[in-house]
Amino acid sequence: MATTIIAARAQGPLLVCDEGLSVWGGVNPATGEIIDAHHPQHGRSLSGHIVLMPTSRGSCTGSGVLLGLALAGTAPRALIFKENEDILTLGALVAGRLFDREIAVLRLSAVEYDALAREKSATITETSLKAGDLEWPLVPVKARPLALSDADRAMLAGEHGDAARLAMEIITTMAIAQGASRLIDVSRVHIDGCIYASPAFLTFARAMADKGGRVRVPTTMNAISVDHANWRAQGVAEDFGVPAAGLADAYVEMGARPSFTCAPYLLEDCPTVGEDIAWAESNAVVYANSVLGARTVKHADFMDLCIALTGRAACAGVYLAENRVPRRIIDVTMPKDADDAFWPMLGWLVGQAAPECIPLIRGLEKTHPSEDDLKALCAAYGTTSAAPMLHIAGITPEADLAPAPGSDHVTLGATDFARLWAEFNQGADKVDLVALGSPHFSAPECAAFAALMEGTHTHPEVTAIITLGRGTLATIAANGVKARLEAAGVKIIPDLCWCSISEPVFPPSAKVLMTNSGKYAHYAPGLSNRAVRFGALAQCAESARSGRAPASPPIWISRGDAP
Repeated sequence: MATTIIAARAQGPLLVCDEGLSVWGGVNPATGEIIDAHHPQHGRSLSGHIVLMPTSRGSCTGSGVLLGLALAGTAPRALIFKENEDILTLGALVAGRLFDREIAVLRLSAVEYDALAREKSATITETSLKAGDLEWPLVPVKARPLALSDADRAMLAGEHGDAARLAMEIITTMAIAQGASRLIDVSRVHIDGCIYASPAFLTFARAMADKGGRVRVPTTMNAISVDHANWRAQGVAEDFGVPAAGLADAYVEMGARPSFTCAPYLLEDCPTVGEDIAWAESNAVVYANSVLGARTVKHADFMDLCIALTGRAACAGVYLAENRVPRRIIDVTMPKDADDAFWPMLGWLVGQAAPECIPLIRGLEKTHPSEDDLKALCAAYGTTSAAPMLHIAGITPEADLAPAPGSDHVTLGATDFARLWAEFNQGADKVDLVALGSPHFSAPECAAFAALMEGTHTHPEVTAIITLGRGTLATIAANGVKARLEAAGVKIIPDLCWCSISEPVFPPSAKVLMTNSGKYAHYAPGLSNRAVRFGALAQCAESARSGRAPASPPIWISRGDAP
């Protein structure tokens, strides 16, 4: 049945996306052009179109990018999904509710979706959808009764200020769309919306701060878009540095902790199994659910702040035990002599094989991945799958959950890894930049790279940069790793990460970058407009010294015994 999630009038040509799209990193935030080099509709524009996609995927920042497109006049006129979707839906809700920039959001059945995808254009009203000979009535999303506490009602009534009232209105509106019957308390929040992807992010945060917004639960902050203390010395332009730092300051003003890391699971106070939290930032969400066993849906930007201002979240999605069960089984075998490049590649491939459901990975029960291996896997998985978690048999805490009835099977083999290696390594052999820290490097990763660079130095024509959080920086400064890295010519930059870095901190002259991150190998072509090489951490060290990318894939791929 054709369902209205957000009602608005729209008319325009149809753009059908064959796969889900991460609007952050996958769409030019000024023009609406799809810049994800791996997406089938690369080069097409969302602007002015009625856009069909199965669901969104990737970064939680997509809601803010969509708001930015709406404020710039380059947004799609409507979004039509056939799966549940929260990130872009929230961006459309905020655009209409706060800024009178309406974007219709609909959800169709698979049959309706496929029929509409064959048409050229469509017209949407509050009550109907018309396209060619098709005409369907639009039914408002069925609302289950939403149980509210006295404190919830007090916030809706404005008794705790205008910001809390608006935050609760957004939470309850989305809760109804998600089919939730109640709200739950959360113990902590991680804010993703502090990345300055467009002026819309500052507009929203500043509006909520000026309305008196104050967080009610402990709240950490994601990486931001500048090194807060040093951006002027780094040559960042005032017209970017001032609003980017101002965005971070607005969240700190509202009581958030200036942790400035995209890896909040590396902080000393870490969530525990079964703890209800509210995290935004896709890699952190996947890691929290999968590795830590905490519970959080993939909260969109803006929703993270709303939850922080109220301490409440919709009881939906993977907050519910029945929604955490695997629905696809993926069989894989650890290849002999695999290096650390195996884990991000596996995460990317698993996400591609399970783009819309939670998978169970089998076959790795006798392996011993480190926390950093799992970090790399979860981050890469989050670029290709919309699901907020995965299970690894024998490794992750909830992997013994029985798969849902009817779960299907997928096997990943040697050809899959070889294909991905080629896809991740399309840049020239000459490397100008080694980009490490997506997600932020941990202290053990810094120590490992320092050991690989010990007694050597980066090539004169290569810049090597590690991005990390302030807590990790303090650790490596105290234990001497920072000094060892700097002696080898490695630059260390806190606060920002590779998905938010910009020139001139990103070396303007660099044409080809080398990374060990599956996440950044995916996003970098669109975000940086540079070619990419990918490999294990040891290969990154060799490229930093030689200025050359690996001549061939690692032996575990080239000999064809990858899983």
